[in-house]
Amino acid sequence: MTEEGPAKSPGGLDGFLEVLGLDEAPMGVFYSDREPEGGVSPKPQIPVSRQAEEKGEVDWMAVMGNFSCVLGNVWRARKKRVAACFDRERFGCVGGAFYLGFLKPYLHMHPPFISTGIPGIFPGERYAPTPEVAAAFFDTIDPLPAPKRWCVIQPLDRFAEGESPEVVAFFGRPEVMSGLCYLAYFVTEDIDVVKTPFGPGCSGLVTWPLKHLKQGREWAVLGGLDPSCRKFLKADEVTFAVPYSLYGKMLSRWQESFLAGDTWRTVRKKIERSRKAWGEARE
Repeated sequence: MTEEGPAKSPGGLDGFLEVLGLDEAPMGVFYSDREPEGGVSPKPQIPVSRQAEEKGEVDWMAVMGNFSCVLGNVWRARKKRVAACFDRERFGCVGGAFYLGFLKPYLHMHPPFISTGIPGIFPGERYAPTPEVAAAFFDTIDPLPAPKRWCVIQPLDRFAEGESPEVVAFFGRPEVMSGLCYLAYFVTEDIDVVKTPFGPGCSGLVTWPLKHLKQGREWAVLGGLDPSCRKFLKADEVTFAVPYSLYGKMLSRWQESFLAGDTWRTVRKKIERSRKAWGEARE
């Protein structure tokens, strides 16, 4: 972060996290040609493609055997306070490869995978009623191609001088999210600023925020609602991802908002009760 960046705005990130009742700084999402040192990544494997799939050249046993959820790697990175890194070989799962922009077009197996499955191969996740409905979703989300080798998700304090993320992602429970959602409205004056689009956990952190931003929409994405990624979040925890520009506005203006008033102080008491209930109370 630069000295002039949002992290150095009046009150600073520490003050913002304190008022929100968070003791974990958000993660920054960006693409880079340089692999951060000390990060966590899925195991390398042979890249997959629709062309290889159509030729029968994909070893599905090997691919599924190396399955590693993007959110699972982010979970590890959060605990270690390091970067989670992904590329065309270290993508973890074929869904993650697609959502992070390393695989286009999506595979023929993707629509049945999230819907009815393929008899004798996999049962399907039943998140969409039919493969046709699932295919329409894949056509709609259409992730941006990865612009550089690595997709990196790392704590904000790991950014070097002059670096900044494209997306900033918070992790928290509903009371914290109420503060972030209403603050996003406060600074944008847009009643539709917070979106909860369908998709896996990684799409809420990376795909949807970047797609919206490319369309000129400074929208927040409330995510982590995919049942398959819930195991990689704390109980009751969800995600909140915003463009870096919106994060800067929220960080610099929160003291003008309800977060500095009595209503929020009442909510903060609930946040502390929640932290105590989950064994996370501060000393």
